Amino acid sequence: MAGRLRALRTQNRLSLEALAAQVGVTKSYLSKVERGLSEPSISTALKLAQALGVEVGRLFSEEVEPELVTVVRAGERTPLGGAEGARYEGIAAALPGKQMVPFMMYPPVDGPVEAFKSHRGEEFLFVHAGHAELEFPERTVALGPGDSVYFNASVPHRCRSTGGRAAEILVVIHDEPGAADGRVPTLP
Repeated sequence: MAGRLRALRTQNRLSLEALAAQVGVTKSYLSKVERGLSEPSISTALKLAQALGVEVGRLFSEEVEPELVTVVRAGERTPLGGAEGARYEGIAAALPGKQMVPFMMYPPVDGPVEAFKSHRGEEFLFVHAGHAELEFPERTVALGPGDSVYFNASVPHRCRSTGGRAAEILVVIHDEPGAADGRVPTLP
């Protein structure tokens, strides 16, 4: 139960203190339960399940929940469309409650210059293959295989492939907790 309880509490964005208050136990006691040092009574387990919005059996199950661990094979990515020659594929698009939005981006090759875009949160790009340019209003960053960029996504930005073929770029966007609902925000 220990690891499962911590994962469910974190997934529900609850602090130890907040969950303990909802259940009517101390933070110290709940911490012991999460570390496997104490076992909750049936009534406490029922209250924990209710506070976490799960069946009580899920707290005791040995099986790994699909929403706690999600594997997406390369051929199982969700096509997200694209504008002006760009192509996007969602990764873990069906996973509910996530705080990050991961996807693959294949920016257009030396194509027309698209408008700068910005959005809330932070963004991380990792170039898996090919070459690209990430452009900001005051700076252009050339990127090659293995290069990465982490930036505040409110800074206007746009990306294009260079070198004759579409680059393969892993993009991870983080927004406010709960804002990542599987949809891709305004793409770079």
